[in-house]
Amino acid sequence: MHCQPDYKHQVYIWSTNNQICLICDESTDSADPVCNVCETELPWLIEQCSVCALPLPMDGLICGQCQKNPPSFKQVIAPWTYSFPIDTLISRFKHQARWPLGHLLGHLLGRHLQHRLDSGELVRPDCLLPVPMANKRLRERGFNQAWMLARWLSTALDIPHDEHLLLRPHETVAQQALDAKTRKRNLLGAFALAPDARVQGRHFALVDDVLTTGATAHSLARLLMSAGARAVDVYCLARTPKPGP
Repeated sequence: MHCQPDYKHQVYIWSTNNQICLICDESTDSADPVCNVCETELPWLIEQCSVCALPLPMDGLICGQCQKNPPSFKQVIAPWTYSFPIDTLISRFKHQARWPLGHLLGHLLGRHLQHRLDSGELVRPDCLLPVPMANKRLRERGFNQAWMLARWLSTALDIPHDEHLLLRPHETVAQQALDAKTRKRNLLGAFALAPDARVQGRHFALVDDVLTTGATAHSLARLLMSAGARAVDVYCLARTPKPGP
């Protein structure tokens, strides 16, 4: 399903030199619509769990949850914590169809991933897989932000993407309002593979906007690994901190 809404607001031309920063509205000499100050001051995720990217006091550690219940995915790559202004930018992209904001975040994520691929920190996956959205929610929103991010990353990184390999045939309650245990139960049987899916021996990277508990990524990675995938990574814009009591 490719139901995309008409976008009637300003379209930013990235090839011009005279840009306006999409975060502070000031002029920028950069070819990108973000100034150097705003990009530097984004909530970059530095100290994190080396598996699920949960923010931690020190880098290179594995959080207690990943040690106790190792997820099916190999690692999560997220440049930022889900805090201001990243949370606001993502929300406006998803819920207000502010595509230039999503394009900007996808561009910066692609640059972050390319740097890590070039340095050898990451192994290049064979295919990018956007996290699927149920048809009812897709009709309500008009687009799947994970699909859009996967397309932009596919172009930037020269990695194929497949929007049809993963399916979400069953409607589930929105994950945002659920705790970690309920999220896991909510996703039981929520996903499936396309009948002609080629999975055996392939390395995939799931693409989504935000990783919260990791329940969705774990469910999809487990489905892929059970079907013979070699490895599954997760690429997303932001990682939420551990929720309070």
